[in-house]
Amino acid sequence: MAATDASPSPTWPDLLTRLLSREDLSLEEARWAMTRIMGGEATPAQVAGFLMALRSKVESVAEVRGLADVMLEHAHRIEVPGESIDIVGTGGDRFGTVNISTMSSVVMASTGLRVLKHGNRAASSKSGSADVLESLGVNLTLTPDQVRQVALDAGITFCFAQTFHPSMRHAGPARAELGVPTAFNLLGPLTNPAQPTYAAVGVADARFLPIIAGVFAARGTTAAVFRGDEGLDEMSIAGPTTVLWVREGVVTQVSVHPADVGLDVSTIDSIKGGLADQNAEVARRVFAGDHGPARDAVLLNAGTALAVAAGAGGTSAADIHAAIRSGIERAAQAIDTGAAAALLDCWVTASRDVRAN
Repeated sequence: MAATDASPSPTWPDLLTRLLSREDLSLEEARWAMTRIMGGEATPAQVAGFLMALRSKVESVAEVRGLADVMLEHAHRIEVPGESIDIVGTGGDRFGTVNISTMSSVVMASTGLRVLKHGNRAASSKSGSADVLESLGVNLTLTPDQVRQVALDAGITFCFAQTFHPSMRHAGPARAELGVPTAFNLLGPLTNPAQPTYAAVGVADARFLPIIAGVFAARGTTAAVFRGDEGLDEMSIAGPTTVLWVREGVVTQVSVHPADVGLDVSTIDSIKGGLADQNAEVARRVFAGDHGPARDAVLLNAGTALAVAAGAGGTSAADIHAAIRSGIERAAQAIDTGAAAALLDCWVTASRDVRAN
């Protein structure tokens, strides 16, 4: 009989046993599990057991990459020409701030950098990106083709997760009943259906900083992955932020303090948000030129994302601080000239008038 090199197919008991023994799964094994979850072949008990075993062990870069890659394979994908960026957070920091990354997206797009934002409704906060954009007048009931067209027409668009990732419904019941963050909370920033050129990602849980940065490094994506040292999933105006700068497959860690980049220090309480309509009003005031902590938070986050896209002159702390300062200056100019407010108006109009090609 001829010899064969074929390995036996994994089984749920095999994978769960290994995870409970604190062994990492290979990329292929993680893909096997996610393929069954996305295809509706896994029972809620298997999904829940898999997610909790992963979390108990602590997820590896290969495991999270395998999950994210399969999730993308099951997504409605779009392609938008040219360089682009997403700025997004994992959520779960429970600080209830205003929608910083959403406001930053508008500011970044108004500088001429195309923004392909991926997001959803609120999970652990009162207002998610979808909620505040809806309050600002952006039409979210678009097909993937229409979402792509808005990106071309307005220079910014919103990839509503529930539209682009229908297969995630198979994991929904188990996730809802678990009621705790799992590996799936990491996947949003990694599964933008447009896969933009650059990424700026805030992470609430310090354990996941190197994991998300590691996935971007493995993919060859230029990115900044950051966490305010108090636990904020944004660049923080309250104190130092740990930043993992990902460039050409190499991850460099630096610390960024508001004073390092010319901004005042403010408390987290000063940027507390509320319901979607309240946060939308904060956004309008920021775009109208109001100064204060909310503006500073937007400048810091938009400036960091712009620095990622522009490319720092090096990877030392001084180089990265200088690049963020330059990004902050561009962001401030975009607000003060009225470009950000005009871009929001353009986005609202484009999302309402769009016709799929």
